Amino acid sequence: MTSMARLARALLLALLAGLPPASFAEDEASAPPAWLLVSRADLPDPNFNESVILITQRNRLGPAGVIINKPTRVRVAELFPDIKALNTVDDKVFFGGPVALNTVSFVFRSAKEPDDAVEVMKDVYVSSNVDLLRDLLSRDRPTEDLRVFVGYAGWGPTQLEDEMSRGDWRRLDADARTVFSRRPEALWPLLDQKASSVRVRWGRY
Repeated sequence: MTSMARLARALLLALLAGLPPASFAEDEASAPPAWLLVSRADLPDPNFNESVILITQRNRLGPAGVIINKPTRVRVAELFPDIKALNTVDDKVFFGGPVALNTVSFVFRSAKEPDDAVEVMKDVYVSSNVDLLRDLLSRDRPTEDLRVFVGYAGWGPTQLEDEMSRGDWRRLDADARTVFSRRPEALWPLLDQKASSVRVRWGRY
Protein backbone atom coordinates (compact mmCIF):
# COMPACT_ATOMS: atom_id res chain seq x y z
CA MET A 1 0.00 0.00 0.00
CA THR A 2 1.38 3.44 -0.88
CA SER A 3 1.85 6.15 1.71
CA MET A 4 -0.97 8.17 0.13
CA ALA A 5 -3.28 5.18 0.38
CA ARG A 6 -2.44 4.78 4.07
CA LEU A 7 -3.17 8.48 4.62
CA ALA A 8 -6.53 8.22 2.91
CA ARG A 9 -7.45 5.16 4.97
CA ALA A 10 -6.53 7.11 8.09
CA LEU A 11 -8.98 9.77 6.96
CA LEU A 12 -11.88 7.38 7.46
CA LEU A 13 -10.89 6.95 11.08
CA ALA A 14 -10.58 10.72 11.41
CA LEU A 15 -14.09 11.23 10.09
CA LEU A 16 -15.51 8.62 12.41
CA ALA A 17 -13.67 10.20 15.32
CA GLY A 18 -15.19 13.58 14.55
CA LEU A 19 -11.91 15.42 14.02
CA PRO A 20 -12.24 19.02 12.77
CA PRO A 21 -12.69 19.55 9.02
CA ALA A 22 -10.50 21.73 6.84
CA SER A 23 -11.29 25.44 6.85
CA PHE A 24 -11.40 27.70 3.80
CA ALA A 25 -11.73 31.46 3.66
CA GLU A 26 -11.58 34.06 0.91
CA ASP A 27 -10.87 37.76 0.97
CA GLU A 28 -14.02 39.52 -0.15
CA ALA A 29 -12.33 42.46 -1.86
CA SER A 30 -11.11 42.09 -5.44
CA ALA A 31 -10.14 38.43 -5.36
CA PRO A 32 -8.19 37.50 -8.52
CA PRO A 33 -9.32 34.84 -10.98
CA ALA A 34 -8.83 31.24 -9.92
CA TRP A 35 -5.44 29.81 -10.72
CA LEU A 36 -3.34 26.68 -10.75
CA LEU A 37 0.23 26.11 -9.61
CA VAL A 38 2.32 23.74 -11.71
CA SER A 39 5.53 22.45 -10.09
CA ARG A 40 8.83 22.53 -11.93
CA ALA A 41 10.06 19.20 -13.25
CA ASP A 42 12.87 18.64 -10.75
CA LEU A 43 11.21 19.92 -7.58
CA PRO A 44 12.88 17.81 -4.85
CA ASP A 45 10.02 17.79 -2.32
CA PRO A 46 8.26 14.39 -2.80
CA ASN A 47 4.97 15.86 -1.59
CA PHE A 48 4.90 18.28 -4.53
CA ASN A 49 6.91 16.58 -7.25
CA GLU A 50 4.98 16.79 -10.55
CA SER A 51 2.02 18.40 -8.80
CA VAL A 52 -0.82 20.60 -10.01
CA ILE A 53 -2.46 22.63 -7.24
CA LEU A 54 -5.78 24.44 -7.35
CA ILE A 55 -5.60 27.48 -5.08
CA THR A 56 -8.72 27.53 -2.92
CA GLN A 57 -7.80 30.15 -0.31
CA ARG A 58 -6.25 33.59 -0.76
CA ASN A 59 -6.12 35.89 2.24
CA ARG A 60 -3.72 37.59 4.65
CA LEU A 61 -2.78 34.23 6.20
CA GLY A 62 -1.32 33.08 2.90
CA PRO A 63 -2.59 30.96 0.03
CA ALA A 64 -3.71 27.35 0.31
CA GLY A 65 -5.04 24.76 -2.08
CA VAL A 66 -5.34 21.10 -3.01
CA ILE A 67 -3.32 18.89 -5.34
CA ILE A 68 -5.70 17.85 -8.11
CA ASN A 69 -3.59 15.23 -9.93
CA LYS A 70 -2.72 12.68 -7.22
CA PRO A 71 -5.54 10.19 -6.62
CA THR A 72 -4.82 7.54 -4.01
CA ARG A 73 -5.86 3.89 -4.27
CA VAL A 74 -8.67 4.40 -1.78
CA ARG A 75 -12.19 4.60 -3.20
CA VAL A 76 -14.52 7.36 -2.04
CA ALA A 77 -16.99 4.56 -1.30
CA GLU A 78 -14.71 3.30 1.48
CA LEU A 79 -15.19 6.57 3.37
CA PHE A 80 -18.98 6.33 3.21
CA PRO A 81 -19.92 2.63 3.05
CA ASP A 82 -23.52 3.42 4.02
CA ILE A 83 -24.21 5.49 0.88
CA LYS A 84 -25.68 3.01 -1.59
CA ALA A 85 -25.14 5.29 -4.59
CA LEU A 86 -21.40 4.70 -4.21
CA ASN A 87 -21.55 0.90 -4.44
CA THR A 88 -20.58 0.84 -8.12
CA VAL A 89 -18.39 3.96 -8.13
CA ASP A 90 -14.63 3.51 -8.45
CA ASP A 91 -13.58 7.17 -8.03
CA LYS A 92 -10.69 7.66 -5.63
CA VAL A 93 -9.87 9.99 -2.75
CA PHE A 94 -7.13 12.48 -3.70
CA PHE A 95 -4.00 13.40 -1.75
CA GLY A 96 -4.62 17.14 -1.36
CA GLY A 97 -1.31 17.97 0.29
CA PRO A 98 0.84 17.32 3.36
CA VAL A 99 -0.89 19.77 5.73
CA ALA A 100 -3.62 18.65 8.17
CA LEU A 101 -3.85 15.06 6.99
CA ASN A 102 -6.72 14.43 9.43
CA THR A 103 -9.00 16.73 7.43
CA VAL A 104 -11.27 16.24 4.45
CA SER A 105 -12.33 18.79 1.87
CA PHE A 106 -13.98 18.61 -1.52
CA VAL A 107 -14.28 20.65 -4.70
CA PHE A 108 -17.48 20.46 -6.72
CA ARG A 109 -19.48 22.17 -9.43
CA SER A 110 -22.91 23.64 -8.69
CA ALA A 111 -25.21 25.92 -10.69
CA LYS A 112 -26.58 27.32 -7.40
CA GLU A 113 -24.50 28.75 -4.56
CA PRO A 114 -24.62 26.18 -1.74
CA ASP A 115 -24.45 26.93 1.97
CA ASP A 116 -21.12 26.52 3.78
CA ALA A 117 -18.97 26.59 0.64
CA VAL A 118 -16.50 29.07 -0.89
CA GLU A 119 -16.59 29.87 -4.60
CA VAL A 120 -13.25 29.15 -6.27
CA MET A 121 -14.35 30.08 -9.79
CA LYS A 122 -17.67 30.41 -11.57
CA ASP A 123 -19.94 27.56 -10.43
CA VAL A 124 -17.04 25.73 -8.72
CA TYR A 125 -16.87 25.61 -4.93
CA VAL A 126 -14.76 24.21 -2.12
CA SER A 127 -16.13 23.03 1.22
CA SER A 128 -15.38 20.86 4.22
CA ASN A 129 -18.96 20.34 5.35
CA VAL A 130 -19.43 16.58 5.67
CA ASP A 131 -23.22 16.82 5.55
CA LEU A 132 -23.01 18.66 2.22
CA LEU A 133 -20.55 16.07 0.94
CA ARG A 134 -22.90 13.24 1.90
CA ASP A 135 -25.76 14.96 0.08
CA LEU A 136 -23.67 15.27 -3.08
CA LEU A 137 -22.55 11.65 -2.86
CA SER A 138 -26.16 10.50 -2.60
CA ARG A 139 -27.02 11.81 -6.08
CA ASP A 140 -27.67 9.56 -9.07
CA ARG A 141 -24.18 10.44 -10.34
CA PRO A 142 -22.43 10.91 -7.00
CA THR A 143 -18.91 11.83 -8.11
CA GLU A 144 -19.71 13.79 -11.25
CA ASP A 145 -17.82 17.11 -11.07
CA LEU A 146 -16.72 16.28 -7.51
CA ARG A 147 -13.29 15.63 -6.00
CA VAL A 148 -12.64 14.55 -2.39
CA PHE A 149 -9.27 15.38 -0.79
CA VAL A 150 -7.34 14.39 2.32
CA GLY A 151 -5.01 17.14 3.53
CA TYR A 152 -4.09 20.33 1.70
CA ALA A 153 -1.12 22.47 0.67
CA GLY A 154 -0.48 25.78 2.40
CA TRP A 155 2.08 28.59 2.56
CA GLY A 156 2.87 31.50 4.84
CA PRO A 157 2.20 35.12 3.75
CA THR A 158 5.37 35.44 1.58
CA GLN A 159 6.51 31.82 1.29
CA LEU A 160 4.84 31.01 -2.02
CA GLU A 161 6.00 34.27 -3.57
CA ASP A 162 9.59 33.32 -2.67
CA GLU A 163 9.17 29.81 -4.12
CA MET A 164 7.76 31.22 -7.35
CA SER A 165 10.59 33.73 -7.60
CA ARG A 166 13.12 30.91 -7.62
CA GLY A 167 11.11 28.99 -10.21
CA ASP A 168 9.58 26.20 -8.10
CA TRP A 169 6.07 26.94 -9.40
CA ARG A 170 4.45 28.34 -12.54
CA ARG A 171 0.99 29.88 -12.48
CA LEU A 172 -1.84 29.21 -14.94
CA ASP A 173 -5.48 30.26 -14.97
CA ALA A 174 -7.76 27.54 -13.63
CA ASP A 175 -10.77 26.11 -15.43
CA ALA A 176 -13.36 23.51 -14.44
CA ARG A 177 -12.44 21.13 -17.26
CA THR A 178 -8.93 20.80 -15.86
CA VAL A 179 -10.03 20.53 -12.23
CA PHE A 180 -12.46 17.70 -13.00
CA SER A 181 -10.34 15.95 -15.63
CA ARG A 182 -11.13 12.24 -15.98
CA ARG A 183 -7.40 11.61 -16.40
CA PRO A 184 -5.87 13.55 -13.48
CA GLU A 185 -2.59 11.62 -13.62
CA ALA A 186 -2.01 13.03 -17.12
CA LEU A 187 -2.43 16.68 -16.11
CA TRP A 188 1.10 17.52 -15.00
CA PRO A 189 3.00 16.83 -18.24
CA LEU A 190 0.36 18.69 -20.26
CA LEU A 191 0.30 21.72 -17.96
CA ASP A 192 4.08 21.66 -17.48
CA GLN A 193 4.48 22.06 -21.25
CA LYS A 194 1.84 24.80 -21.33
CA ALA A 195 3.35 26.67 -18.36
CA SER A 196 6.81 26.49 -19.89
CA SER A 197 5.56 28.38 -22.94
CA VAL A 198 3.75 31.09 -20.96
CA ARG A 199 5.49 34.03 -19.36
CA VAL A 200 4.18 33.98 -15.81
CA ARG A 201 4.22 37.08 -13.66
CA TRP A 202 3.55 37.08 -9.94
CA GLY A 203 0.37 38.86 -8.94
CA ARG A 204 -1.64 39.50 -5.80
CA TYR A 205 -2.98 36.41 -4.08
